Formats: sequence, structure tokens, C-alpha cells
Amino acid sequence: MNLDLWRMSTAVQVTSVILITLFFAAYARQARTAEGRAWRNAWCLNLAALVVTVLFWSLQPTGLAFHVAAAAYMGTKLAFALLVAEGAWRVARPGATLPRARWLHGACIAYALACGVFIRTLPQIGVLQHTIIPLVLLPVIVVALRGETRSLLGWLAAGLATRAATSAAAAWAYGLELGAVAPTALVDLERARFFLSGHSAIDAGAEWLIALGMVFAMSARQRRALEASNAELLAAQESLRTLADRDALTGLPNRRALPAALRAAQPGGAMILYLDLDDFKGINDLHGHAVGDAVLARFAAAVRESFRPEDTIVRHGGDEFVVVAPGLDASRTEERLMLLRGRLQALRGDGPSVRFSAGVARLEPGGYPDEALAAADSAMYAAKRRRGATQA
Repeated sequence: MNLDLWRMSTAVQVTSVILITLFFAAYARQARTAEGRAWRNAWCLNLAALVVTVLFWSLQPTGLAFHVAAAAYMGTKLAFALLVAEGAWRVARPGATLPRARWLHGACIAYALACGVFIRTLPQIGVLQHTIIPLVLLPVIVVALRGETRSLLGWLAAGLATRAATSAAAAWAYGLELGAVAPTALVDLERARFFLSGHSAIDAGAEWLIALGMVFAMSARQRRALEASNAELLAAQESLRTLADRDALTGLPNRRALPAALRAAQPGGAMILYLDLDDFKGINDLHGHAVGDAVLARFAAAVRESFRPEDTIVRHGGDEFVVVAPGLDASRTEERLMLLRGRLQALRGDGPSVRFSAGVARLEPGGYPDEALAAADSAMYAAKRRRGATQA
């Protein structure tokens, strides 16, 4: 192996992983997401594996120290791959259950101990480690490229695929070292050793792509969360607006809804009806406000049943109601008022009788809604005076 090339490529990878680890450590402190924590821990373990590698080549351990170094390296590398997979799974399946942490820890420890006991040479480490990594990352790549998760994890899948490809190439090269793989016309032992000397720099490029994919995934996840929160906020605002525009007693829109109804009816014209209960104050004084509220609710229900679904009925205030009826002519308007009076008579029961005065005005197509409303109001008061009714 070309040690100078190895040192240079390893220095490149170590520097890259330090920078990536520092970034994810800072990001995880601010974002506080499950995937951020998983990926921060993954890069910390990857850095630990590189530190073991550098110490191994610097100290050249033998005997028990070799086996300890092999176990530490293999365990941290597997943990790195598993944590990368965990973070990707949390992005792709938010809230989905995962194996308990102690099971993953146990699997990594058992794997590391087995490697420490049975591995005897560096090529064996290389073949096993560079075979296991692609196998762990392959399901993540498949999940990342499926359906909706592609937009979240597409870049991460590209980085993991690149890392898996370099690992597969390294496993092949170590296989040549072991004699387990036969050389070919394109790849002989000398070329394999040259590749192994410099493949850490190639890994560094793949790891930057993985880190970029993680950043994109977390950014897209947060953007979607913000969009969902914004949609919920808008829905809540709409609900509050609906509550603010609706009268709690009668269930009808209140006067805040009247301008919009008049604007909607303005282009085609409409009949505007101003309704006012007769002697409502007397009902409250004689029977109490609870009965008065029941009278208002009964009147509102009768108005709803007497007009069409497309007509807007508004409680304008107190015992005053306004009906905006698009496309209704004078004769049919009078029919609706007669129907309303008949319903009130039929609904009287044991309660006080409910009578009302009505004023009607026409809003011409393209006309002025305020003028039509004022005309209907004046007509209602004129009708009240003619009937000798007492204003509420």
C-alpha cells in the first residue's frame, strides 16, 4: 500500500468528517429533531472509527491490541450505518416505531466482539466492513427512492448509493488482497492496492454528498411541518372568523356577514327584507329574558324555513333581522312573508305570540346596497307605524 497516498486521503477524510460532525452537533442543538440527533450521533461514531484507523496505522498494534482495535472499528462503523438508517427512517416515516435502542446497541456490541475474536488480518476487516455497510444502507436507499419520500430523501439516497458503491469496490480490492477474488484484465492486485491507498478521499466525497442529503431532508421535513402548521393556523383562523360572524343564540350570521352578502348580490340584484319583532320589549318585561331568547330562536328558525337556501338571513341586532334574497320578485317576496306569518302562528304553542313588521326594498343589479338597506329599514318602520306596533 502507498502510505503517502493513504495518509493524504485519510487526512482529507478526517478533516471532512470533523467539519460534518461539528455542523450536525450544532444543528442538533438548535433543531432538536429525532433525525437530527440520530445523524449527529452517526457522524460522531464515524469520526471515532477514523480515529481508531489513524491510531492503528500509527501504532501498528499486535496481539490483543489488534483485536481490540478491530472490534472498536467494526462496531463504530456498523453503528454509524444503523444511525444513518434510523435518521432516514424517521424522516420517511414520522412517528413510526423503531427497534428499542438497547437492541441496536446489543447488536453492535455483539458484532464488534465477534469481529474482535475472529478477525486476524486487515484484508479480512476490509472485506467484512465494506460488505456489511452496503447491505445496511441498501434498504435505506430503496425506501428513500419510493413514492413521496423521494422528494425528501432523494439526495441522501444518491449519497448512500455512492458510499455503497465505493464500499463494494473496496470489498473487491480487499478480496484480491486475500486471494478470495481473482484479478481481471482491468483490476490486478497492484491497482487494487493503489485504490485502497486513496479510497478514503473518495469516501470523503461520498460522505459530503450524504451530509448534503441529510441537510436537504431535514430542511424539507421542517418546511413540510411549517406548511402543515400554517394550514392548521389558517383553518383555526377561519373557524374563529366563522364564530365571530355567527350569532350564538339563533345560529344565523350576524351583522358582520351582511356587507359580504350584499356585495355578492349586487351584480344580479336582490330583494332586501328588514324584519323587526313587534313589542319585543314587552315580551321580555312580561315573560323574562329567557322566554325572549326562546322567541328570537323560534323566529329565526321560522325565517330560515320560510326562505330559500340561497337566501342570506342575518340577525342584524337585537330583534332585527335582514334577508337578502337574490332573484326574488315582489309577489314571491310577499308569499314568503305570508308563509313566515303562518309558521309563527303554528309554532306559538304555550309561548307568547310573535308578530313582526317587514320592510322590503329592491337592490337593482349594480345598485347601491346601503341605499337599498336603508330603504328597507324605512319601509319597516313605516309598516310598524301603520300597524300601531310598539318598537322593541
